[in-house]
Amino acid sequence: MPAVDSPGSAPNTAPAFQDGKAPDALRTIGEVAKALGLKQHVLRYWEEQFPMLRPLTRAGGRRYYRPEDVALVARIDQLLHREGYTIRGALQALSGKGGAKSAVAPAPVSEPATSAGTMPAEDEIISALRVLRRHLETIRGGLAAALED
Repeated sequence: MPAVDSPGSAPNTAPAFQDGKAPDALRTIGEVAKALGLKQHVLRYWEEQFPMLRPLTRAGGRRYYRPEDVALVARIDQLLHREGYTIRGALQALSGKGGAKSAVAPAPVSEPATSAGTMPAEDEIISALRVLRRHLETIRGGLAAALED
């Protein structure tokens, strides 16, 4: 089993594989998924959603990720799972078509102000809904991949 750096150790860099392969070696979808702490069906779903993510495919549809593909997957993971972007927002950020940063970047998530019996602010509710939407999109992607198998 390859030992790798922790997925959250360097936000915009690919994981450092320590499996005896050269740094520029091709990696299987399983190796990449394990290194980043993701499921393989998530990577296949991201290949559909992000046109710039195109690993090499060999006979039988076996995927091989180049180092630049691994770095892109790590960046997508950073945007979606750590910065709270939606898939559309992450796609815009990666393609440089985001325009104003506020159109792409999520609102910061803060603690709801319900402890004093007050209603949370509208931006807090919107932030919470964005996080919920991101989780639901991930679940939908997993279900769609499961139905295809």
